[in-house]
Amino acid sequence: MQGTSRGSLLAAHERLETLLGAPGTDRSSVGDALFAVTGLLDSSTSLRRALTDPSRDGEAKAGLVVRLLDGKVDGAVVDLVAGLARSRWARSRDLPDAVEELAVTAEVASAQQRGELDRVEDELFRFRRTVDGDPDLRSALTDRTASGERKAALVSALIEAKVAPATLRLARQAVLAGRGLRLDAVLTSYGEVAAKRREQLVAHVLVALPLEQAHRERLAAALERQYGHPVQLNVDVDPDVLGGIRVEIGDEVLDGTISRRLDEARRRLAR
Repeated sequence: MQGTSRGSLLAAHERLETLLGAPGTDRSSVGDALFAVTGLLDSSTSLRRALTDPSRDGEAKAGLVVRLLDGKVDGAVVDLVAGLARSRWARSRDLPDAVEELAVTAEVASAQQRGELDRVEDELFRFRRTVDGDPDLRSALTDRTASGERKAALVSALIEAKVAPATLRLARQAVLAGRGLRLDAVLTSYGEVAAKRREQLVAHVLVALPLEQAHRERLAAALERQYGHPVQLNVDVDPDVLGGIRVEIGDEVLDGTISRRLDEARRRLAR
């Protein structure tokens, strides 16, 4: 994914991380809903074109998303997909690719929340190796004449009792919706999302005003240089901080907000 599509996907990942970090969010349910949206987009060329037409107003495209999804998936997911529709895409095919990547990310985040991320990454690799090493199994799982229910049932029979819930959901999704790619390529891409998340640090950022995209990119790059790992920014806006920025990564807190400085000044004066 290149150009405008890549920028739109990066912005969507930031919005997804905000959603996944919200209290009470069921990350697996978010993944399921986004996979359902992926299937909807895959099934309709006209819908993909309508939602990625650069000559069409962004709000009109977002409105179409709301009309299609309202009441069918969680409102936060509707808002997320509406944001994707407002964005610009170099190719109509890039939109369902982006939604699928977000869905996989949500499932992987669900595994991470349960402390199963390493396990899921390993199990996806082992399932791919199993499929690659068994021509009959590979044929059964990629047979275009077989029903999705039959292939999903085969995956469940093979691995359900042996793997984490997120692994099962991702393996079934890979078989049901290869989206024009070979099964091994789909499983590899899912495993790469898991590996990337395992290596990634999450920075919780507090600012008084929304950060522009250029500022986000500079901050992420600076933190990556400092910590030696990719850094995902979860940005919260709170006018009470007045100005400056507060960054929390794990147990470390870098607090450069004006409100903190004022508090320190008050404490000194009170001595």
